Amino acid sequence: MDIASAVVHAAPGRRDEVRAQLERLRGLEIHAETPEGRFVVTVEDTAGGSAADTVVQLHRLDGVLSAAMVYQYSDTQEHTP
Repeated sequence: MDIASAVVHAAPGRRDEVRAQLERLRGLEIHAETPEGRFVVTVEDTAGGSAADTVVQLHRLDGVLSAAMVYQYSDTQEHTP
């Protein structure tokens, strides 16, 4: 299990375009958004890829000025209730 949070900053005037791209990424959830185009997101592992791969993708999205990982948690142990 791998979970990360990040702040993504869209270029001026490209907030809607960046939001649409973020919404298409598997394992990503948008938690907050500012009118200026800053997004607070969390990323989790999915069956199709790792959270780390998704964080790397954030930097490659068209219209993204920056993406900064704020927090990361990893756990390899299985927990039983």
